[in-house]
Amino acid sequence: QVLLVESGGGSVQAGGSLRLSCAVIGYFFSSTYCMAWFRQASGKEREGVASICATGSTYYADSVKGRFTISEDNAKTTVSLQMSSLKPEDTAMYYCAARYDNVGNNWYDDKGFRYWGQGTQVTVSS
Repeated sequence: QVLLVESGGGSVQAGGSLRLSCAVIGYFFSSTYCMAWFRQASGKEREGVASICATGSTYYADSVKGRFTISEDNAKTTVSLQMSSLKPEDTAMYYCAARYDNVGNNWYDDKGFRYWGQGTQVTVSS
């Protein structure tokens, strides 16, 4: 059993920063895993935000490049998303997800992710 538990969401003004964390509970990491952050705004489809894989590769949505940074700790028990220069359009529920394979540039496809967290709300006011 693998559980993903997100934390760090909240309300912030535009231009501010937040750091989301995803605790991985249970044995998950393998030589080919990928972790990712997705988000879903009210009335919109879920979209990929960023991903990090066992190879060290990282991927970002164009809308967050240069503003968000995904990372994992050395123990591989926590995946974080540092968000800076936040905009009102970043407002959404943010979800952590995990999969056992690496699909490269198709990282944003949520179908292959096996485990999902419960989500943490991020609200950015103008």
